[in-house]
Amino acid sequence: MKKYSRIFRYLGAFKGKIVLYFITTVLSIVFSIVSLGMLMPFFDLIFKGDNAGLMPKMDSPLTVYIRKLLILWVGNLNPIGALGFICVIIVVSILLKNLFLYLSFVILNPLKNKIVHKLRAELYDKILRLPIGYFTERRKGDLISRITNDVSEVEVSLIGALEGWIRDPLTILVNFVVLFYISPQLTIAILICIPIVGFILGRISRSLKRQSNEAAIKLGESLSILDETLNGLRVIKAFNIEGLLRGRFGKINDELYETKNKITKRRDLASPMSEFLGVLVFTGILWFGGQLVLGGKLSLTPSMFIGYLALFYNIINPVKTLSTSFSNMQKGSSAIVRIEEILKTKITVDDNPNGKQLLSFENKIEFRNAKFAYEDAVILNNINLTIEKGKTIALVGSSGAGKSTLADLVPRFHDVTGGEVLIDGINIKDYSLQSVRKLMSIVTQEPILFNDTIAENIALGYPEATEKEIIHAAKIANAHEFIVKKELGYNSNIGDRGSKLSGGERQRLTIARAVLKNPPILILDEATSSLDTESERLVQDAINNLMEDRTSIVIAHRLSTVRHADEILVLQKGEIAERGTHEQLLALNGIYKRLVDMQEVK
Repeated sequence: MKKYSRIFRYLGAFKGKIVLYFITTVLSIVFSIVSLGMLMPFFDLIFKGDNAGLMPKMDSPLTVYIRKLLILWVGNLNPIGALGFICVIIVVSILLKNLFLYLSFVILNPLKNKIVHKLRAELYDKILRLPIGYFTERRKGDLISRITNDVSEVEVSLIGALEGWIRDPLTILVNFVVLFYISPQLTIAILICIPIVGFILGRISRSLKRQSNEAAIKLGESLSILDETLNGLRVIKAFNIEGLLRGRFGKINDELYETKNKITKRRDLASPMSEFLGVLVFTGILWFGGQLVLGGKLSLTPSMFIGYLALFYNIINPVKTLSTSFSNMQKGSSAIVRIEEILKTKITVDDNPNGKQLLSFENKIEFRNAKFAYEDAVILNNINLTIEKGKTIALVGSSGAGKSTLADLVPRFHDVTGGEVLIDGINIKDYSLQSVRKLMSIVTQEPILFNDTIAENIALGYPEATEKEIIHAAKIANAHEFIVKKELGYNSNIGDRGSKLSGGERQRLTIARAVLKNPPILILDEATSSLDTESERLVQDAINNLMEDRTSIVIAHRLSTVRHADEILVLQKGEIAERGTHEQLLALNGIYKRLVDMQEVK
């Protein structure tokens, strides 16, 4: 049950409502038993034809009290009047049973919805807090599957089973108490059969967890292929690989189909099997108990024996529902485990609750013997660097040299695993995370835009910006001219990931967003490397406007864009191999000179 601890913790916040649900459920069960219990005086009345049939013949304190109540209520009614009285009691009992059953639903259903609501919110919040490195190692489709399909599975299989896990055991327990009171011998015989029934149902449900986990993995793989297909349609069509992708998706889809068939076969077997086993036990009791009653070996009248059977049959449906709930919980337990893997992932970059507020950037950013390693792979080693306020530092080198990782240490997308990073002489970890990032803007190689209007995308980091401020930022970013040509201007929707814009237009919007935020520290990650010549010129002009009077860290692919940087760092295998100005590095005739010559040849 440990795997369900989060669900129980959510429920713990609603103890009062759970108590109310418990009370209404018990009352519903009690009135259900009352309605069935009236079968005993009904059969006595039918068979004997007088009011004496209404009086239980056992002499326990409870039956004596019931006898007195019946005499008080029925009095000297004739058999027809007594029959009418029994019918009224049955109708009233059923009415109250269903009233309290409805009230239990009214109490429980909002709790079930609240649990799913909190689980989704907590899962999404955790995804926002996880470091960027977490997502580079995982398939996007698998994560989407956990957030969507697994949460839905928990909602249907686990949360949906909560009702049965409270009501059905109570129904079984209360009915068994009454059955034991009527006939201890028969009830003990029934209890002996229950472990056998439970063992058979347990064998059916045992493999559901493993198969459900396989299905979830296959669904994640299919979603990953779908995501890759949607993002790479141009390449797929250009290289005529529709058949390859169709085959790859079809293979996983077929495996998912087979696995789900196995799951449903097992799960759907639980309910009919439990009903059959229940009826098997019922007929066994009917045969065994009937012999005892007919032979006078059991102190039960025929009408009481029929009432006993009716109460026992009242247990079969809850047992069937409970077995189905158990099967669903086995299926849902796989989903909750997959969700817990995300929720229990350690936050390697977390906010300091007592951190200082970095209100302004005054002096410098420092790297002191900074090191970053991911598992066993050392990405950066022994980085010593000082970036003075207002200076521009360029990072160059081959792919995988550690340029982006070095820049990511400043906004704490990653935290150093050795050494330290300081802003104005204070370790960056001693500041509040939000205040550090508030003083920075990032323009990446791939423009990150959202399916919203142009104005909303520009104002993303500064939502209270006025229309005048948004237009001013767009002008600095060389974006105003193309924006006003749109049919709705700044209110034009740019589509998913800015699909309605060209690459250069998308990049200029991200620069306008950075301009509007007006940060003192700017990080440019190969912001022009994927653009054509004309777009690059427009974007580079916008970047030059953006970099004025700011401290800038520029990751450069095209070395011509950083020749005017105050210092250029050449990274190789995670270490600083060369450093200096453009002219100084050319004079070294080393790695930088070789890179420049290669680009000039091109």
